[in-house]
Amino acid sequence: MKKVIRIRNLHCAACAAELQEELAALEGIGEVAVDFVGQRVTLEHESDEALRRAIKHIAAFEQVEIVDGNAPIRRERHLKELISIAAGAVFFLPALVLHLMGRAEWVAFGLFLAAFAAAGWSVVVNVVRNVPRAFRDGFHPSALLDENLLMLLAAAGAFAIRQDMEGAVVMLLYQIGEYLQGLAVGSSRGAITRLMALKSDHAIRIADGVQQEVDPEELVAGDVILLRKGDKVPADCRLLDDMAALDTKSMTGESDWKEVRRGQEMLSGCVNAGNAVRAEVVRPVSESAVAKILELVENSAARKAKPEKFISRFARWYTPIVVLLAVLVAVIPPLFDSYRFDAWIVPALNFLVISCPCALIISVPLTYFSGVGTLARYGVLAKGAVCLDGLASVKVAAFDKTGTLTEGKFSVGNVFGSERALALAAALEQASAHPLARAFEGIRAPAAEQVEEFAGRGLAGRVDGKEILAGSARFLRERGIACDERTDAALVVYVAEDGVLLGGAEIEDRLRPEAKGALTELKKTGVEHIAVLTGDTPARARAALSALPVDEICSGLLPQEKPERARALKAYGKLMYVGDGVNDTPVMAESDVSVAMGGLGSDAAIEASDFVLATDNLNALPKAVKGARKTRRIVLENIVFSIAVKVAFMVLSLMGVLPLWIAVFGDTGVMLLAVLNSMRMRAKI
Repeated sequence: MKKVIRIRNLHCAACAAELQEELAALEGIGEVAVDFVGQRVTLEHESDEALRRAIKHIAAFEQVEIVDGNAPIRRERHLKELISIAAGAVFFLPALVLHLMGRAEWVAFGLFLAAFAAAGWSVVVNVVRNVPRAFRDGFHPSALLDENLLMLLAAAGAFAIRQDMEGAVVMLLYQIGEYLQGLAVGSSRGAITRLMALKSDHAIRIADGVQQEVDPEELVAGDVILLRKGDKVPADCRLLDDMAALDTKSMTGESDWKEVRRGQEMLSGCVNAGNAVRAEVVRPVSESAVAKILELVENSAARKAKPEKFISRFARWYTPIVVLLAVLVAVIPPLFDSYRFDAWIVPALNFLVISCPCALIISVPLTYFSGVGTLARYGVLAKGAVCLDGLASVKVAAFDKTGTLTEGKFSVGNVFGSERALALAAALEQASAHPLARAFEGIRAPAAEQVEEFAGRGLAGRVDGKEILAGSARFLRERGIACDERTDAALVVYVAEDGVLLGGAEIEDRLRPEAKGALTELKKTGVEHIAVLTGDTPARARAALSALPVDEICSGLLPQEKPERARALKAYGKLMYVGDGVNDTPVMAESDVSVAMGGLGSDAAIEASDFVLATDNLNALPKAVKGARKTRRIVLENIVFSIAVKVAFMVLSLMGVLPLWIAVFGDTGVMLLAVLNSMRMRAKI
């Protein structure tokens, strides 16, 4: 069983990694993901008792608090850090003046020490608190070897060798960096707070002509609600009045008004921008578009990308190794340098400071987190950071046709032959769950009996004691009925009664208005080959898709043939498949990256996919590819930049040309720059 636990006061990325390691070691706990940025723990547990143990462990971890799932996310103000920095600066500035003038050295020492205490008291407290944790249930060195101990040792070492200014600067710069990091990370958390705002906190239900304000969670399918001007749509619903205007910015990321006509769906999270209207709830809040967005964004941290997993393993070994190197630098070289230990203390302290891998531990998950949140703003729901990495490498895109590139809303067009044919077809189609059957809704029809459906081909049944067949020309010919297929490209349902062809009806399905533009933009992102996999005949497929920039149309495919064709398309590069139906799930599993239509798509397709287009708008697809590639680019930038700077600073430290305060920049400054670089993901794609 999986559980998501919201927390707060987890202020350190290294602590998050440590908490994750400790929880994973508990009996009855499986996979664990501690999301420092999102402030939540996702874990798998075998029993309720194991879950209780995990919750107890989380609550006892440093200052971490468990937050009720319905509690609002509070904005972090970091007041204590700001007071510490201000108090430290008050003592540091006069001490610096005295130090530079060469006067009252002992007074300057006292002021530098006071600055250290004011700025670093929280660091000392954290180190003291970590000592019993390190020796609980055996010895856990990782509980001690965190950034707090490293900074304390570096500052204390500087005071020990009478580099008083350096010791105070180390702690003051470290706290300034931590404060700015907290602001940057808190800003990214604010993106999730804004996503939570998509959820309406009230709904007006109309029952027996009486209006009643209720919690949206109480709404069920069939309830009639009132949407006033400015109200958020609380649940996915169908418009009952003639027309409504929706502001879709919150769901699509674009300032756009959408006109909705009677009978059309309105997705939750959108805002009614026009007059008050009535609507019928079609799905409860738990199954709504907003619920899908929030659930997928909140759970995305559990599926980590390869760089995230690498950083976690890297940090586990990197810090202890560098600490050992610092000890060796302080001890070994003086043995060959006339025992001048004092000359090698500063390089050793520099190693301690530089060893903190905070820039990587924080910035890499933060970038993926921001990437997932940014895509969610455009209505693209990613099921984890690992999915972003896959999408960033896509070179081939394959699409289902019906319901994906087309609207999937069928209607009856031209009727030929006997007028009775339409009524008989409607009689059989009423018993079918196929999307085509919706075209016959509202048509008066006699009652049908013994209806049998032949997937992808047609229906057979009895009406008034007569045998009725409705389906493709091929379906009728298989049953010995002469049926010449029409030469035009229309989709036709043919009808026969007691072995005699009566006529049929043409079924219309329009292309999505945004399909052409979306596919054009997709090619601009670097997708080199676009294909369509469809069960339609070649003539119908070519006619329907002629206006689209498609490189290949694979028509006449049965569901089991689509995966084979998908494997062949992989020759062009990593494959992304976009579909909406149950029959698309096999080819989704075969693809490198899969995308489901969230509005019209089946639950099976949504479950099998890596991404979900919550609003069914194809324009979000090229934005998703751009966002994924931008995410990967920023992640690689942060990894290369952080490691390169730290290696350079270590070399300079060994050469004896690196002051201790510059080493602090090599840790805190680089971490801050990497975090700020990660925040570029929040910019408009």
